[in-house]
Order: sequence, then structure tokens, then C-alpha cells
Amino acid sequence: MRMKILTATVLLTPFVSQAQQLADYVNPFIGASTSTGAAGIYHGLGKTFPGAATPFGMVQLSPNTITGGDNGSGYSYEHTTIEGFAFTQMSGIGWYGDLGNFLVMPATGPLQTAAGSADHPEEGYRSGYAKESEKASAGYYGVKLTEHNIKAEMTAAPHSGILRFTFPASKQSRIQVDLARRVGGTAVWQEVKVINNNTIAGYMRCTPDGGGWGNGDGQADYTVYFYAQFSKPLSKYGVWSADIPEGWTRKREDIESDRYQQQIAKATILPGVKEKAGKHLGFYTEFATREQEVVLMKAGISFVSIDGAKANLEAEIKGWDFNAVQQRTTQLWNQALGKITVSGGTEEEKKVFYSALYHTMIDPRQCADVDGKYKGADGRIYTDKNFRRRTIFSGWDVFRSQMPLQSIINPDVVNDEINSLVKLADESGRHYLERWELLNAYSGCMIGNPAVSVITDAYAKGIRNFDVGKAYSFAKNTVEKFGNGPRGYATGGLSISLTLEYAYTDWCLGRLAGMLNKQADEQTYTARGGNYRNVFDSAKAWFRPRNDDGSWQDWPEEGRMRQGYGTIESSPYQQGWFVPQDVPGMIALMGGREKVLADLTSFFDKAPRNMMWNDYYNHANEPVHHVPFLFNYLGAPWLTQQWTRDICARAYHNSVEGLVGNEDVGQMSAWYVLAASGIHPVCPGSTRYEITSPVFDTITVKLNPQYAKGRSFTIATRNNSPVNRYIQRAWLNGQPYSHAWIDHSDITRGGTLLLEMGKEPNKEWGIEAVENNVVK
Repeated sequence: MRMKILTATVLLTPFVSQAQQLADYVNPFIGASTSTGAAGIYHGLGKTFPGAATPFGMVQLSPNTITGGDNGSGYSYEHTTIEGFAFTQMSGIGWYGDLGNFLVMPATGPLQTAAGSADHPEEGYRSGYAKESEKASAGYYGVKLTEHNIKAEMTAAPHSGILRFTFPASKQSRIQVDLARRVGGTAVWQEVKVINNNTIAGYMRCTPDGGGWGNGDGQADYTVYFYAQFSKPLSKYGVWSADIPEGWTRKREDIESDRYQQQIAKATILPGVKEKAGKHLGFYTEFATREQEVVLMKAGISFVSIDGAKANLEAEIKGWDFNAVQQRTTQLWNQALGKITVSGGTEEEKKVFYSALYHTMIDPRQCADVDGKYKGADGRIYTDKNFRRRTIFSGWDVFRSQMPLQSIINPDVVNDEINSLVKLADESGRHYLERWELLNAYSGCMIGNPAVSVITDAYAKGIRNFDVGKAYSFAKNTVEKFGNGPRGYATGGLSISLTLEYAYTDWCLGRLAGMLNKQADEQTYTARGGNYRNVFDSAKAWFRPRNDDGSWQDWPEEGRMRQGYGTIESSPYQQGWFVPQDVPGMIALMGGREKVLADLTSFFDKAPRNMMWNDYYNHANEPVHHVPFLFNYLGAPWLTQQWTRDICARAYHNSVEGLVGNEDVGQMSAWYVLAASGIHPVCPGSTRYEITSPVFDTITVKLNPQYAKGRSFTIATRNNSPVNRYIQRAWLNGQPYSHAWIDHSDITRGGTLLLEMGKEPNKEWGIEAVENNVVK
């Protein structure tokens, strides 16, 4: 029975009062745990940091509770002591982390040169803290250090930060800076110099020999320059220097050892030294304080030079007004978060939403100075006024949700990132696109050719302010260097994952070639997009890894459920759904609509209630993030609507353990932002987004006029509620709309998609034959 068509007029109410700013909804503690016990898997939980940052800023001024281990952010909420407050952090990463440089710590009493252990914080400069005193918001962090009764507060500007310490009465108060400290290891060489009576400057050199990203396997090689000032004059100061013997290795396990820590603890203290270079240095300044006396420290950092660090500080934090810096940072976050405004939903859901949106705007961070200078992969200094150089591209993760989200709300960031990857390939002389980049490092982390996906997706959506010729050339080099080769499939331990991922990015290159009128390449690479079929064993009715001679690898007792059987961080059952470029072909290969629909339904039904790491729909990791939206292709869009609402409610919470897996540099949060808004792509590189059931009643996205014709796009609902989660009918700009998907061009033209919601599925809306769901 056809329902009467209702008018599509929507009455929009104000989203947020003047008193309630969007930044107030942000809880930086969401995901701020590395606990493997809580996660039930070695990957741990969210691995975010709670400290102060600005949108896509260079500085993240945050507490650090641990050096070493698989603790990429340097912080975990359940830890009971703090080592200090560093100016750089990574967000949500697995593997062994990096950054955590320029570690500042206030103290009283005798100087201690090693952090000490968590079990005995009194043996080092580490301190216990009052958990109830710990406060974090967008751009602010504060805590009470209990060992010396010092309150520590911090806020950040894009390239600089300021700390405010409230001391007790003491004849020997101190601010000390561990210049060697690094999250996953140590800086291998440092230099510090006293510039005048309140200023120091210097640098920390970080190479793979000192561990860091992947404990050195990530090839991170960078230098952090600093220019720091103190509000109290440098009247009693000095340097400590630990003698690290020649021949000592300095990877993560080395610096964690008792031998190494004992060597640091007996470092030579050099009072009054104005300039020092060495393998393991620290700087301190001492002074007397009155009860509740406030002493401040501010610093600019740079990956280019000391002059750059100085210019960054002087441009952003001219005086000593901590509150003014914090207010400016809050304003930056209100502007950034204002790209999306929502109404409806609960207060808790708004906190989860805006905290997720916040986490999507940490990276890819800018790494150029305020004057635009940045260090290229060849070590030369460049200035480019056409884009901002960015870093930390977690490609295998972020091509799925994070970059598609930014293509809507921050297309200039996507444009910057593509420019950065293309320039990196050019400067390095390698002429292929890195899949996981950190400060010019070709880390090779994870698999696939995600940069090809990002470039294709951007170009298809009209984001094209980069050297398209070089981008295409380097993308082609990339898929030829890393691909399925003449066999048309990959072999070995990752045979399934590699084959499927390479087939997808081959298709992406074919799509890009088509848009650039390169017809021969379009044919070649589009055809290679079908190579996923080459690892499908019809006898087993599923994907199966192959050997070098073409034979199938032995089928395990668990079959497609075996974790790591031809796959990375997944099983064949989980990875096998990754054929986004040809879902109809995948469905036909798997046995047709009815069989696949039953299999996919079971895949979700068997996932645990808490959505933690599991053998079915494992939202804790990326390979399955597109899978809830496959029901749209199967002619059952109500199941996409049901499951995305369930995942939003079950896998995301306003709590420290509010992320079921690693945040992965914005990916986990971007999934929520898109799904809770009612759209999400299956196949980046296509301009199609799947429509699903929004968590909120109204979602309005501000559009960038440089990339969009419209000013805003709104997804509005009628009768939306946790119970009324099923789409009954839809209208796009007042006209009836029958598709369970929407094109990027419809969004950027501006307007309103209105969804009428109901308690029961409408099994007539959004239905299209499987064969008609071909990605274009």
C-alpha cells in the first residue's frame, strides 16, 4: 500500500544555545586507555591522549604516563603516575609509538634525572596524581601532582603551548625538561642553549636507532626544535647529562631496561652550564616559591629550525596570559566542530558525537611553520603557499571513513594531504606513494595502496588543487610496485588481504584514469579490479590463500574463521567482504543474494553485545567498517539501518573505554560521525554514500564554497527515536527520493534530505536489484 506523500518542509530549531558551546561536548578522555585487559586483545583500546591540542595543530601538550611498551599515545587512564607533559603526541595508533618529545615536569626538592618506575615514583621525577583532579576539555588539561603538591595546567596553540604550574611554598621548586624522552624509545642526540635570562633553545634528534615508530622499524627520522621561555628568571639553572656508553643499543627494550634507567639516574648534573650537546640531556631551572605561586613556561616547536620554533611562539603566544590562549583555542575548536551541527539525540550522544568529531581533527596535522616552511624528505627546506604540509597519514585505516568525512567538511585538508604525499614521493626520489607516513618516513606499515584510494576519491569529488599529473604518475608507480603482479593474486601469509586490497586500489586507478581520459589505463586497471576472484575457492565457497605455485594453502580446521589465515588482523570471513569496487560481482561469487544475506545476517547476529574484539563483525578493526552498509546492496536497507544504529549505541560511549578498538588516527571516530549522521561510503573512489538511520533528528553540514555550490546540507528526520530507527520514505529537496544512497554532488549542491522514520522496516523503500548496484 502506498502511503500519502507528505510535505518535505522542515522546521529547524537552534542547535546550541549561546551558553552551551560545541567544545563543551568534547570529552578527550574517550578512548584514552591502552589497557589490553579491558580490550581482551593485545591491540588494546582507543589509545587516544587527553591533552591540549588545536584542530590539526602541530602541538599536542599532554600528560605522559609511560615510556615504552605498546602505548602509542604515551598515556593510559588506568596508570597512577605521570612522567611529565610532552609537546607532541600520536593519537590512537597501534604498533610502538613515537613523538612524546620535550617532556616538561615541575617538582620540588632535590633534582632527579630519571623518571623512576611506576611502582616507586619517589625514585624519580615521576609523580602520583589525584585522579579526581584530572580535567580535560577541548584545548585544556589540568591535574594535581600529589608527590610535590603541584597543580599543572596546559593549553595549546597550533605551533606552541603554555603550561601553568601552581607551586607550594618551597625553597627549591623547579621546572625540568627531559630532552631525550620519546614515547617509544629515546632521542639519540640533543642540544640545549641558554639564550637569555628567561629563554632556552635547542633540538632533539630522533632516528630509528632510538626506537620510536615501530621500535625503529617504522624508520621515523626527525628533529624537534624548541624555543622555550619561563616566567621566572633563570637565576639557578643547569643541565644533566647521562653517559650512554658506545655500543649500547637504544631501542625500546633497551631504554626500558634497569641497566639503562640506572645509567640515567646517575647522570652528571652540571649547574650553570649555558650550552651542552649530548646523547641524553635534560635542563632544569630552580627557584623559591610562595604558597600557591604560579610559574609559567611556554614553548614553540618546529620540525625545521630553532628560528622556526621562535617565530612560531612569537606569532601565537606573545605574553603570559594563559587564559587568553585557552580561550583562543576553545574558539578554534568551536569553529572546527561547527562544521557539523546536530539537534535531537541525548546529551550523552552529543558528547560522543562531538568527541568523535574532535578526534577526527587531530590528524593529518600540519608540520609546516607559521611562515609555511617545512622540511622535505630530502632534508631540504621548502616553502609552499598553495597548501599546508601535513603529516601522519595512517592510510590503511583512514581511507575508509576519515578521509571521506574530511572530503565533505574539510576538503582543504584532503587537498593538503594529497599535496603532501605527492611532494613526499617527489622529494624522496622514490616516486611512489607511502601507505603510512610519519614526518617524511616511509614506514611501510600495514598493506595496500591507500593513497591511491584517497587521490581517486578526492578527484572524483572535485578536490583537485594538486599536481594531478604527478599524482597520477606516482599512483601508477605505486600499484605497479605493490600489486597482484602477473599472477593476478598475491601469495604467502597475507594472500587474501593483499589480493583484495590491491584489486580495490587497481580499480581506483582505473577510475582515476577514466576521469583523466586515459582509456588504455582505464581498461587495464579496471580489469585488474576483478582480481579478487583469483583467491576465491569455489570448492570452499570462500576466499582462500594461494601458494607461489598457484596451489591453495591447506584449509584449516576452523576454515574461514581462522584468524591470520591469509589475512592481516582479521580472518578470511572478515576480510572476505572487502570487494567494495564490485559488490554485485562479490555477491554472485558467494552464491547469490539469499545465501549472502543469510550469511551476512549471521555475521552480525553472532557479534558480542559489547562489540569488543571478536571473530564476527569486529568493529574494533578496520577491515569490516564498510560491511554494515552492504545490506543496501542486497536489497535489505532496513538491516543497514538496524545495525548502524546498534553499532553506534553498542561500540561508542562517553567513557574512557568508549572506543572498542584503536582510534587509528581518526578512523574509528570518523565512522561514528558519518554513520550517526546517516551516510557512509562503501567504496571510496566512488562518489556514492549509503544512506542509513541517523542517530540525531537533524544534522547540518557547512560546506566549503571553494569546493561546493551550496552553503549547507541537512539530513533531517521526522519521528526519529531509538525505536523509530527505520526509514519509511525520503525526500531530497522536496522531491520523493527512493534510493538508499546519495551522491557527493547532491550533498555539495546543498539542500535537505528528509527521512521519515518508523518503528517497523519499510521493505519497499530503497530497494534496488543487486545487479543495479554497480559502483560508478
